[in-house]
Amino acid sequence: MKVIKIHPLDNVAVALEDLKVGDEGALEPIRRGHKIALSDIPEGSPVIKYGNPIAIAKEPINKGAWVHTHNARTALSEDGAFTYSHKIYELPKIEKRTFLGYRREDGSVGIRNELWIIPIVGCVNSVAGQLVNENQELVTGSIDGLYTFPHPFGCSQLGDDLNQTKKLLAALVRHPNAGGVLVLGLGCENLGLEMFKEELGAYNEKRVKFLICQEVSDEIEEGSRLLKELADYAKTMIRQEIDASELIVGMKCGGSDGLSGITANPAVGRFSDRLISLGGSTVLTEVPEMFGAESILFERCENEEIFNKAVKMINDFKHYFVSHGQVVYENPSPGNKEGGITTLEDKSCGCVQKGGSAQIVDVLNYAEPVTKKGLNVLSGPGNDLVSSTVLTASGAHLILFTTGRGTPFGAPAPTVKISTNTALFEKKNGWIDFNAGTAAEGEPLDETGERLLDFVLEVASGKRTKTEERGFREISIFKDGVTL
Repeated sequence: MKVIKIHPLDNVAVALEDLKVGDEGALEPIRRGHKIALSDIPEGSPVIKYGNPIAIAKEPINKGAWVHTHNARTALSEDGAFTYSHKIYELPKIEKRTFLGYRREDGSVGIRNELWIIPIVGCVNSVAGQLVNENQELVTGSIDGLYTFPHPFGCSQLGDDLNQTKKLLAALVRHPNAGGVLVLGLGCENLGLEMFKEELGAYNEKRVKFLICQEVSDEIEEGSRLLKELADYAKTMIRQEIDASELIVGMKCGGSDGLSGITANPAVGRFSDRLISLGGSTVLTEVPEMFGAESILFERCENEEIFNKAVKMINDFKHYFVSHGQVVYENPSPGNKEGGITTLEDKSCGCVQKGGSAQIVDVLNYAEPVTKKGLNVLSGPGNDLVSSTVLTASGAHLILFTTGRGTPFGAPAPTVKISTNTALFEKKNGWIDFNAGTAAEGEPLDETGERLLDFVLEVASGKRTKTEERGFREISIFKDGVTL
């Protein structure tokens, strides 16, 4: 099989390998991941993929022709009305599963026992980096690592930008993958310590320490002393068996290609359904990459209140684009198009496959924590680093990141890279943890999703991802306003 027709209503198929003229009726060479017309498509008619319109023909397209940006365009606009039409799908029945994690004193669960340094202002990034470099001897026993997450914010910010920085950094401090956290400030920044503590709320003084660099004569000496105290506390934590229902997994795609919505994304969707069947939680974000595929998600909102929150999230993001003089469909990226994705609808219909078929139980604001078991939708942009950071901040213990082209970055939470095709898995084995390309080679998607569940529970129990092995950990904070 050289092509795949995803849905019975489709008038295009996707090439599973490079097609030569004559292969599967191709009128011209068509690369893997790109679309071939299964019938004549008149000018102005919809191009159908996933059973949904993903483009409009700009000219007559002959059966067997390559369908892409040269002859198809988006049908999206800034406007759109949504109607609640509730649908429920049955989830698979899964036997109880467990993993080995860390139970914190407040009852929360982590899958890593790390020491984190959180700078509340970019001015102290270098100090945080030096503290990490000079205190690696603390990584012993049950301590899994010592990391910091530099960023340029925390000062010269106003309004929503300052609030978002404060909210996200406080959420990282609370994250249960950190057994000990040193909050590092300068002393004269907008995001002052008292303001930050107010956002943070109640905290365990043995787990969280604070250092303001302007208030001590030697910040490296004092920081090292506080890290030692944090390490002594974190070492008391040991892995124990924990039910899979307590696991929270973020879901993200980036560097997508024409196979993303056929292999890796639906495999993640199968995984999501299985984890939710076990009582666990998953989180889907990338709101702009839901544009054009909203109905696929909205029909699964568990009630009208959740539906209304989801519609507001979509419309707020569209307003964000319009308020900056941008069209909502300025996507996909050049790399996406190179990989076979033609329009934002094409990308979005593939992106939302990660959400599986479970009910949406909640719609979360930026960095808002997961509080309901099941499938959550989180407000965040499509940008890989920004969205992966906010998934971590909302409580994801780890992140599943599907990709057709590959990317090396890692979020603060363990980041599992999932390839859409076997060629990428073999070429970039220093980046990719899991191959979903097998789904294009005959493996049933349910089996791919089951393998992925097994792999996730291994990672939750301590198996290091490729990004962890390389020490790749980064954050990026959503910014919209002025810088003073």
